[in-house]
Amino acid sequence: MSTRLMSTSARARFALTLVLSLQAASAGAQAARPEAQAVPRYPIEDFFHTTAYAGASFSADGRRLLVSSNRTGVWNLYEIAVTGGEPRALSSSTTNAVRGIGYFPADDRVLFTQDEGGNELSHIYVRERDGAVKDLTPGEKLRAQFAGWARDGRSFYVLSNERDQRFFDLYEYAVDGYGRTVLYKNDAGYFPGAVSPDRRYVTLVKAITTNDSDVYLHDRTTGETRNLTAHSGQVANNSGGFSPDGKFLYLTTDQGSEFAHLVKLDLASGAREVIAKPSWDVMGGGVSRGGNHLVVSINSDARTELHVYQLPSMQRVVLPDVPGANINGVVFSKDDRQIAFYASASRAPSDLYVMATGAGAPARLTTSLNPKLNASHLVDGKVARFKSYDGLEVPGILYLPHGATAASRVPGIVLVHGGPGGQARLGWNPLVQYLVNSGYAVYDINNRGSSGYGKTFFAMDDRKHGEADLGDVVAAKTLFAGTGVVDTARVAVMGGSYGGYMTLAALTLQPEAFTAGVDIFGPANWIRTLRSIPAWWSAQKEALYTEMGDPDTDSLRLVRISPLFHAEKIKRPLLVLQGANDPRVLQRESDDIVAAARKNGVPVEYLVFPDEGHGFAKRENQLTGYRAVVEFLDKHVKTSPKTT
Repeated sequence: MSTRLMSTSARARFALTLVLSLQAASAGAQAARPEAQAVPRYPIEDFFHTTAYAGASFSADGRRLLVSSNRTGVWNLYEIAVTGGEPRALSSSTTNAVRGIGYFPADDRVLFTQDEGGNELSHIYVRERDGAVKDLTPGEKLRAQFAGWARDGRSFYVLSNERDQRFFDLYEYAVDGYGRTVLYKNDAGYFPGAVSPDRRYVTLVKAITTNDSDVYLHDRTTGETRNLTAHSGQVANNSGGFSPDGKFLYLTTDQGSEFAHLVKLDLASGAREVIAKPSWDVMGGGVSRGGNHLVVSINSDARTELHVYQLPSMQRVVLPDVPGANINGVVFSKDDRQIAFYASASRAPSDLYVMATGAGAPARLTTSLNPKLNASHLVDGKVARFKSYDGLEVPGILYLPHGATAASRVPGIVLVHGGPGGQARLGWNPLVQYLVNSGYAVYDINNRGSSGYGKTFFAMDDRKHGEADLGDVVAAKTLFAGTGVVDTARVAVMGGSYGGYMTLAALTLQPEAFTAGVDIFGPANWIRTLRSIPAWWSAQKEALYTEMGDPDTDSLRLVRISPLFHAEKIKRPLLVLQGANDPRVLQRESDDIVAAARKNGVPVEYLVFPDEGHGFAKRENQLTGYRAVVEFLDKHVKTSPKTT
C-alpha cells in the first residue's frame, strides 16, 4: 500500500465496517441480561473448551496467518487462510506448549518457541518446509528468546544466556543456513532491545528500580555506549523500535508525567518529538513490516486502546471504539496491504480478523466461544472503584452473577493479580466466567502497586507489601457491600503468583478478614523466594530487591510479611495449587505452608501438577485445578452462615 492518505470516507468506512463486524461477533455480549429467567449452571468443560488463539504472522505471500492455539488442549501451531476455513495444524505436541513466532520473511519456514513442562527454559526452533524441526539454540539450562527480524529479512535476532546464565547476549542468525554471530556481549546487566536497520546500533535498557530505568545506545562500530535518557529522580524509560531509515528511535518515558508517553528521538541531534501523550500509559509503539504505519497501544483504564498512524505523515487511521471491547495484536502483512488483529470482550473470547488496510469489511477467521455457552448467560466486567482504608481510590473490575438481588445475595471473591505490579484487565477470562456462573460475585482488584494508574500509584506498595496493598484487598469488601447484592460474611480471597502470596498474607496477617483462601503458586517465604529467583533475572534482581527488600539486609521486614512465619494464625480453609516445575515459586513454598496450616486443624486441600510450571499451560490441568477451586468454595464459602 502506498503512503497516500486515506480519504475521509475511506476512514469512516474502515471504522464502520469494523464496528459492525465486532458487534455481530459479540452479539451475545450486547444481549439483554436475563434477570428474569434462570441461568443454567454450566460445567467447567464448557468454559475451558472455548478455544484460545494467540499471536499472528502473515506468510510471505500474504495468503495465510500463523497462530498458536490450544484447540487440542495443548498449545500448538496452526495456519489459517486469510480467505477463511479450518485451521491447519503445523505441530502436534501432546505435552509441551508450542508457541509460534512467525513465518520466515520469504518462505514458509516457521520459527517457534517451546520449553519443557513449564520450566521457562525456552528454546527457539525452526520448522522447515518439509515439516522437519530443528533446535536453533541447543544446550542445557539456557533460556532463549526471539528478539525480532532484521528489516531486510536476511536474518533474525535471538537473546540467549548460554554463555552466562545471569545475562542475555544478542545473536544474529542468518535465514540461510542459520549461521550466527554475536551482536552484543552483555556483561553489564542490560536488557538488549532493538537493532537498527543497518545493524550498527543496539538499544539497551538498564533497570535501576522497578520505577526507574534508562535506555542506552550501543554503537557496534565504535564500541561506544551512551545513555539516551539521562535524568534525575525516578523516571521509567523503555526502548521501542527504530524508524525504517534508522535515524530515529521510538521510546516510552514518564519523564515529567504520571503516565508513560511515546516519543521519537532523533539519534543525531537528540531532539525529541512527542508522538502520543494520552492520560493513560502508552504500553508501546512499533512500525509495521512495510514501514508505512505506526501502531501505538494505550492502557486505557484496564482496556487496550490502539492508535494507528500512517507514516511519515502521522495521519491517524480511524479505528472504532466499541464499548467493552479490546482490539489488540495488530499485525501487518509484508507489503502493509493487509492488517490482522484480535478482538475480545468480557463475553467474547479473542477472535482473529483480517482485512485490507483502510478499506473493505473485516473478515472473521475464528470462532472461539464454545457453542455450548449462551453468551447472554455470561456477564460483562465493569470498572468499579472504592475508597480504601486511607481514602485512596482503588480501581478494579466487578463481575456480578445474573439474578443477584438484595433478597438473594451471593457470596463474593476478591481476586488478586500477580506481579506485584500486574494489572487486572477487561477481557475474556474463562475462570472468572466459571466462578460467576457458579454463583459468585468477583472483584478483580487493582490494589495500590498495580500498573496502569500512574507511577505514584504504582510505587505505593514499595517496601509495604503485605501491608499497604493487603489493606486494599481487605477493604474491597466495602465495594461488595455497596452493591447491595453481595453477602460480605461470605467472601473468599484468591490469586495466583503474587496474588497467591496476598491470599496467604490475608489468611495469616488478617486472619479474620475472609471466609477462605485459594493460593495458586504463591510464595510463602520471601527470604527464600528472593534468594532463589531464576538466574536469568539477574539483570533485574537489584530493582526487585529495591522494591521488595534485600533478603540479606531487610530480613526482619520480610519475615514480618512472610506467611510461613505466621502460619499458626491461619483459621480459615485453604486450597493451594502448585506446579512442580515452577522456577519462580519453588514447590517447597507450597509444601511448607500446607504442612504448617494443617497443624492448625483447619481444612487444607493441596494439588500439585507434575507437568506444569508457573501457571497452567494444559487444558486438562486447568479443568482439574479450577474444578477443585469451585468445589472448595462451594464447600467452605457458599455454605457458610449468611448475613441476616
